[in-house]
Amino acid sequence: MRHSLEKTASSASCVCTLLDTGLRKSAPIAEAARKGLMVLCVQVGLAVLQATMENEVTGLVGPKGKHRAHRQACRHGYEPGWAVMAGCKVRLERPRVRRKGGGEIRLESYAWAQQEDSLNEAVLARLLHGVATRSYAATLEDVGEVESFGTSKSRVGARFIRQMDAKLREHLSRRLDDLTVVALAVDGARIDEWTIVVVLGVDTEGRKHVLGLREGAMENEAVSRSVLEDVVERGLRYEQGLLVVIDGVKTLRAAVRAAFDKHGVVQRCTVRKKRNVLDHLLESEKRWVGRKLTQAYREPDYAEAKAALERLAEQPEVQHPGAAVSLREGLEETLTLHRLGILGLLHTSPSSTNLVESALSFFEPKGHRVKRWRSGQQAERWVGMALLYAESHFRRLGGYRLIPMLQGAPCRDLGLEKTKPQPALAAG
Repeated sequence: MRHSLEKTASSASCVCTLLDTGLRKSAPIAEAARKGLMVLCVQVGLAVLQATMENEVTGLVGPKGKHRAHRQACRHGYEPGWAVMAGCKVRLERPRVRRKGGGEIRLESYAWAQQEDSLNEAVLARLLHGVATRSYAATLEDVGEVESFGTSKSRVGARFIRQMDAKLREHLSRRLDDLTVVALAVDGARIDEWTIVVVLGVDTEGRKHVLGLREGAMENEAVSRSVLEDVVERGLRYEQGLLVVIDGVKTLRAAVRAAFDKHGVVQRCTVRKKRNVLDHLLESEKRWVGRKLTQAYREPDYAEAKAALERLAEQPEVQHPGAAVSLREGLEETLTLHRLGILGLLHTSPSSTNLVESALSFFEPKGHRVKRWRSGQQAERWVGMALLYAESHFRRLGGYRLIPMLQGAPCRDLGLEKTKPQPALAAG
């Protein structure tokens, strides 16, 4: 530890000496100091990089002008190069070193200066906060007389796409073995003519996680099934029962069954159910029926809630073509949380796909600048990045302290709870 601190202090001392010398002797640096902090930082950064490369060359070939009998390389002049600084690429002259037997030696310091991680992050951050690709250069601070490039609309757009794809690929391929999920919410986001299927998970601490993403209609069972099976292949554990919240699409129900077999307990979205029923009614009847539906779903007792919904289906106001049919269709699955005995705040959040819809609300501020959606891949990319941004801002599920009740409930409901072995009687 002491050696590390001494080494750090020594490096800092060398840099300070270099800066002091540069500020006193270098006219460009002195001029940069008068123009502004960023201009100064770029000039000093280039001076430090140039000195570092020269030191590395000296270490490889020896001091300039001195004969070295056993040297394996020699100086080979200079050529134009570039380094990443201040959110762009800046021009510089880089020294070259050539092996004795032929071929160039790439300087480690130069390779380090060309790492584009900081540039990629700068582009991603600005564009996700609403900066247009054509305006990216205008958001960067002045770097003075140094020639910069790599900030054109096409370059910025291409870099943004590569960075988004890389982050999404990393996030959506991560293993889930160490994540204990008690509930999934599956819903779709409609972007222009494309639909993006989203899978959101809730863990034992009430934290929400973006687990899956796939472009394609939820009405297509193959699409829904593939995104759920992908989550399973990455290690999602569901053998002890899993609550799956869906909006009621029949093909999605079939996909849940295919992916989780008998271990998935489906909760139909009560908000979507209410909306579907009211869509069949006259405007004058919607308020009364809507209030009755809300009261029924707020009833804590399963039998009472089911009876209230069945009575409502018999009311004259609901006897419009399709209204009663819509109410009765999948009614039992809208009461899954009632049947499991989940009450209070913990009942409210997982009873609808609003978990996904609230996460998708982060998309609008991010995607509103896109004027033309060219492909489903583009839509998936933007929705994915909005969800990753949302994930870092998620709040815990309401009533998360009661999650232990939910964790064991699907298992008991499915009859999968293992009976504890009886202790053996001691021999008399």
